[in-house]
Amino acid sequence: MRRDLAKTLSYLAVHLTVGFSVAYAFTGSIEIASGLAIIEPMINAVAFFFHEKLWTPGTPAKARMAGLTQALPPPNPAL
Repeated sequence: MRRDLAKTLSYLAVHLTVGFSVAYAFTGSIEIASGLAIIEPMINAVAFFFHEKLWTPGTPAKARMAGLTQALPPPNPAL
């Protein structure tokens, strides 16, 4: 458990650092980069929740996704 927490916190630090660095490189603003580095993981956490719902067996969302993939044409073997 302790290792999992340490791993999670180290990943959070990496994620925030990368997010801040990319936002700062694009904007040149510490304020904007800081805001984006904080807001993006929050939005990503919500997206992850729904992503997991899609992948959980037996959910209506997964059934809808299965229907979509069945409607797609088969892949072209010549490609």
